[in-house]
Amino acid sequence: MKKLSVLLLAAAMVLAFTMPAAAIDNIFGGYWRTRAFTNQNFTGEDVTEAQDVTKVDSRTRLYYTAKFTDDLQFVNKFEFDWQWGTGPQGDIGADGQVFEIKNSYADFNVLNKALNFKIGMQGYRWGRGFMFDDDFSGAVVTYKGAGFDVPFVWVKDYEGGAGLDANDSDVDYYTLNPSFTFGGFKINPFFTYVMSEDGAAAAAAGASPNKVLADVYEDINLWYLGANVDFKVSGFNVWGTAIYNGGDADISGTTTSSDYSGYLFGLGASGAMGPFGIHGEFWYSSGDDDAADEDQEAFIPPRGASYYWAEIMGFGIFDDRVSANSPGDQITNIWAGNIGADYKLLPSLKTTLDLWYAERVEPTSASPDEDLGFEVDLKATYQVMPNLNLDLVGAYLFAGDGTALGGATNDEDPYELGARLSLSF
Repeated sequence: MKKLSVLLLAAAMVLAFTMPAAAIDNIFGGYWRTRAFTNQNFTGEDVTEAQDVTKVDSRTRLYYTAKFTDDLQFVNKFEFDWQWGTGPQGDIGADGQVFEIKNSYADFNVLNKALNFKIGMQGYRWGRGFMFDDDFSGAVVTYKGAGFDVPFVWVKDYEGGAGLDANDSDVDYYTLNPSFTFGGFKINPFFTYVMSEDGAAAAAAGASPNKVLADVYEDINLWYLGANVDFKVSGFNVWGTAIYNGGDADISGTTTSSDYSGYLFGLGASGAMGPFGIHGEFWYSSGDDDAADEDQEAFIPPRGASYYWAEIMGFGIFDDRVSANSPGDQITNIWAGNIGADYKLLPSLKTTLDLWYAERVEPTSASPDEDLGFEVDLKATYQVMPNLNLDLVGAYLFAGDGTALGGATNDEDPYELGARLSLSF
């Protein structure tokens, strides 16, 4: 993988500097950030200190796009991540060997720009992130009309390889994700089908399409039907999302299958009045009330789902870990509510206060209690200079009984402090 990464970067650079100027536009960009933070008592107790961490890490992203015409471009994004004091990149000597290809895809239009193709390694989001928000290998084909777009998305989650019946182990997602805009409304219905004839190999490789479940599935036929609605009026944005998860999957090594009937819904709003802004949201994701039966009533998002929310319970800015018994960015078997406000003290300084409350809908194997607790997040964002920002974060979780793992009796509240310096160009 490292050799392939180096070859791709070298090819992109050679292409950029050897093509005639009239034949190609070379577009460069990037992002850099360094974070210093501490997470304490994330297990809900202060005896084991199993999740306590204090560290500094950095990330660099470099973007290069070769634009041949308005209808054809080659898009690449490269990434370097390192933790200070950890080799091979963050220790003494600092000779980095960690090189990642984040995106590499062809982006082109046909039929007078009515049909767009993005083919290769790319990022995509649907279902507001409750369904998917990640990078993947596959294709996005979009028909563009007057006031509407109709994307078809193919995500290759897992390739079974070569050999007898190896293709049965492939895991694929197929999504139709149209959107319609009129007046102040945007309506986005979507349908996703997740399939594999034998998902056991994918699970063994850590690529189960249902990574939040312990069961290993063979014949997988899952579908998701949902819609997003967004509305803008008088400086306020209002949104809503609803998703139903149906289908079935055979449990490996048994004669039984799981029948899916989970659901998720969410509502949110945000707006500003001069320097003052307010926002809030609420969402509910169903849980399974009986793990022993064949009915799976929990909403189970596919692999690649990612919805960040609170700083401690929902990854937030530092996204290193979450507090005990929280599903993190995989929104399943949980409900949560938020209200927040921000105020621009100066043109270059904004402060934000968020209040969160969350509960598991049904008890989990980690804890018999549902109450995760009440979280307070405070953030200040300061523009040091154009393109360079500093974020300061403090968060405290008044932990509920559901936050302590394994019936721990020495309950302690989790807290987080940190800073992030970032630039983009």
